[in-house]
Amino acid sequence: MQKLCVYMSAALIISSLIFMSAHSQEDEMLIVDNKVFENPQRPAAAFKHDEHNENAAIEECNICHHIYKDGKLLEDESSEDQLCSECHNLTASYNQPALRKAFHINCKGCHKKNGDGPIMCGECHKK
Repeated sequence: MQKLCVYMSAALIISSLIFMSAHSQEDEMLIVDNKVFENPQRPAAAFKHDEHNENAAIEECNICHHIYKDGKLLEDESSEDQLCSECHNLTASYNQPALRKAFHINCKGCHKKNGDGPIMCGECHKK
């Protein structure tokens, strides 16, 4: 009976660790919010935010989460608490790219510029 309790306790601990490990991995995954698109052509891009920033040596949030005013980048400000769609519309305006293009300029543009990271559609938009 005592051995059974030990085995059950061990199984419970191992199961908990596996669940917590899987759960924490899900928490790391960032899925780009594409709800504003009526009929998205592809699934939302997903990536591990912290791992991405560490691998890319990104130390400042405003590198990706930028704010512009009068066409100029505000270097000390960050939009990390906002959705991209709060500033970018589905269609382009005089001084601002449309949301889809803004995503691609920001993400894919950086990947091309640095010669590292996915640039093909299916590499970010995985089914």
